Amino acid sequence: MKPTDTRNPDYFHKVVDCQWACPAHTNVPEYIRLIAQGLYTEAYMVNRKSNIFPGVLGRTCDRPCEPACRRGRLDGKPVAICRLKRVAADLRDDVTHLLPEIPKEKNGKRVACIGAGPASLGVANDLMPLGYQVTIFEKFDKPGGLMRSNIPSFRLPAGVLDEEIAMITDMGVDVRYNSPITSMKALLNEGWDAVFVGSGAPRGKDLDLPGRQEAAEHIHIGIDWLQSLAFGHVDSIGERVLIIGVGNTAMDCCRSSRRLGGTDIKVMARRPRKYFKASPWELEDAEEEGIEIVINHAPKRFVVENGKLTGMEFERVEWDAEAKNSKIIDTVVLPCDDVILAIGQDNAFPWMERDLGIEFGKWDMPTVNQTTMQSTRPDVFFGGDAAWGPKNIIWAVEHAHQAAISIHNHCQGIPIDERPPQHMNLISQKMGLSEWSYHNDYNPSTRQKMTHVDLVERFSKLSIEVEIGFTAEQTAREVQRCLNCDIETVFTTEKCIECDACIDVCPVQCLTIARDGEEEDLRTRLSAPAINPDQAIYASTPLKQTGRLMVKDEDLCVHCGLCAERCPTYAWDMLKLDLMIPYAENVLCMQTVQSA
Repeated sequence: MKPTDTRNPDYFHKVVDCQWACPAHTNVPEYIRLIAQGLYTEAYMVNRKSNIFPGVLGRTCDRPCEPACRRGRLDGKPVAICRLKRVAADLRDDVTHLLPEIPKEKNGKRVACIGAGPASLGVANDLMPLGYQVTIFEKFDKPGGLMRSNIPSFRLPAGVLDEEIAMITDMGVDVRYNSPITSMKALLNEGWDAVFVGSGAPRGKDLDLPGRQEAAEHIHIGIDWLQSLAFGHVDSIGERVLIIGVGNTAMDCCRSSRRLGGTDIKVMARRPRKYFKASPWELEDAEEEGIEIVINHAPKRFVVENGKLTGMEFERVEWDAEAKNSKIIDTVVLPCDDVILAIGQDNAFPWMERDLGIEFGKWDMPTVNQTTMQSTRPDVFFGGDAAWGPKNIIWAVEHAHQAAISIHNHCQGIPIDERPPQHMNLISQKMGLSEWSYHNDYNPSTRQKMTHVDLVERFSKLSIEVEIGFTAEQTAREVQRCLNCDIETVFTTEKCIECDACIDVCPVQCLTIARDGEEEDLRTRLSAPAINPDQAIYASTPLKQTGRLMVKDEDLCVHCGLCAERCPTYAWDMLKLDLMIPYAENVLCMQTVQSA
C-alpha cells in the first residue's frame, strides 16, 4: 500500500469529522475547548471567522457536523455542537474591537450584491476589510433575507439577528433598502466591477389540484406566508390547519400556526417518517407542541363547498420496503379551515434578461462553477439558494467565502482558479512523560437535553424563544463529551521498535502492525477490520525491523492518546491540528509576499 501522505492538509482535516462535514469548516474542537475554559469571546471569534453568524447558526443550523461526530459512534449521541455554539454567542463580551479594521482609503473597486441575505452579507464581510466598496440592494426594508423572513422569531429572536448583521453593515456597507432589482441589464450598465447574486430561492411551489383557484383565499404558499408573518401582515389563522410537506419550512409553518390560534394542526406527508426532510429535532419540537404528523397521505383535491374551503381529500397509500413504489388503499377527507403548502422552493429570475451571457440550465437554474461561484459571465457570481436551490444558512456562508475570493481575483486581474491553498500546523501537546495539554480522559456524560419554555407560556406570544439554552452545569458536562479529534495521533516510523505496546493498549483496536498489501486486502487483516471506505486508513513506510507497516484505522480512533503514553520510544505523539482555511484576505497576503 502507498504510504500515507500526511503533508496534505486534507488528510488530517478529514479525521476531524465535524470540521470536515461543516460546509464552512468551522474549527469545532477548538471552540469547544475554549468554552470549557470559560473563554466565550474567544470561542465566538473562532466561530465567526468561518461561519460569520454564530448566534444565528447556534439556533438554526441544520447541523451537518453532528451526524459526523465521532462521539456518536461510541454512545449513539453526538456532541451538541450547535447548542454549544449558541453558548459562546450568548455569553461572549463585546467583540467590536476584535472585528476587522476597514481601510479608510478604498481600492477603487465597486461590487454590487443583490439581496441582503446571508450570502450577500458574507461577501461584504470578506471584501470590506480589503478596501472594496460594497453595495447591497434589498427589496425589503430590513436585512437578513430568509434568516428574517422564513425563520420564526420563537426560533431566532430579532435581536440576535440584528446584532450579527450590524457587525457587517457597520463596516460601511451601502445597503439600499426597498430597492428591488427589476433589470439585471440595467444594473450591469451601471459599471460595477463585479455583481454577486444572493437573492435566494424566493418562489414557493404551488399545488395544482382541483379546487385550488376556488379556495385560493385560504390556501397559502409556505415561504410567502412566513414572510407575511415576519413583517406583521398576518396575525391569525383558522383553527383547523393542514400543512402539506414535511421539510423544515413545514415545521416552521405548523408551529407558527399553533401560535396564531390553530388548535387542530396536521402535517401531511406522502411517505414514511424516515424519508422526511425535516430535521429530527424540528419534528420533535412540533410534536411536543401538539402537532400531528400524518404519514402516507397523498393530496388529491381541495374540498370546496358553497365557495368555501372545507377540507382536503387525500389518497391513503402503502409503500414498498424502500418507499419507491406505492399503491392506493383508499381515500379520506380531512376537514380544515386553511392549508399551507410547504412542498419546496424554486429559483425565480424574471428580472434577469437572457441575453447577458449568463447561461441557465435545468430547472431554469444558472450555470455556476461549484468551486469559484462564477457564472458563465465573468463578472457575475452567484451564491446561497440562488446558485444551488434551497439549502441551509451555513451553505450560503461558505458560498460567500468562495465567491469573495473569486471576486477579489476577478477585480485584481488574477485567474479565478488561482486560489490560496490550505495550510496546517501540527503542534505537540506533550507536557511530560504521560501528560498532555488537553483532557484525554473519556467522559461518560450523556448528551445534555435542551430545556424549553413551558408550553403555555410559549404560546402566549409569537416572539418568545422556545429554547432557553444550556445552563452552566449542562455546558460543563457537554464540552467534556468532545473527543478532541483535532489532536492527531502522528507516527514516526524511524522510532518504532515494533514492541506492540501501542496495539495492546488501544481501547478500540484501531492499530495493527501488518505485512504490506493492497488496501482492499489490508483493510480485512487489521485488528478490527476497517469497514468504512469513506475514511482513510493510515499506512506508514516499512518498519526497519521487519518491513511491515504500522496501520491505523482513522474511522475507529478516539484520539485518547494511550498509544503515545505507552510508546517507550515516542514513535507516537499527539499533535494539535491547526487548519488554516483560505479566505479572500489570504489572496491579498499572497500578492504581498509575491511582490516582496
